[in-house]
Amino acid sequence: MPGQRLDKWLWCARLAKTRTGAARLIEAGKIRINGDRVLKSSRLVQSGDVVTAAFVGRVAVVRVLAAVERRGPASLARTLYEDLTPPAADSDGRQGPRPTKRDRRRLDALRNSDP
Repeated sequence: MPGQRLDKWLWCARLAKTRTGAARLIEAGKIRINGDRVLKSSRLVQSGDVVTAAFVGRVAVVRVLAAVERRGPASLARTLYEDLTPPAADSDGRQGPRPTKRDRRRLDALRNSDP
């Protein structure tokens, strides 16, 4: 793959709703390729590049696997990249789901029991 414009790739991979929206993200400095901030939509992405995108409230890290000429269905878009985004942490830094009420009672009982 010789390369594809970054704004077009973001749009085809469905990481941006519109190509204009992708261009705005790039111009705002919200996109990085291999750790380097990109400010031009015309920057080419190639297979193997790692793209980091900072959206409102979340960050996406993906590795470029392929490019397409035309935007297709979402199932095709998922084949264009490998998702490397780390799992989200809770507000207090913990990862994973919150315990249920039943689990919480069991944990409290274990903590309050005498050894």
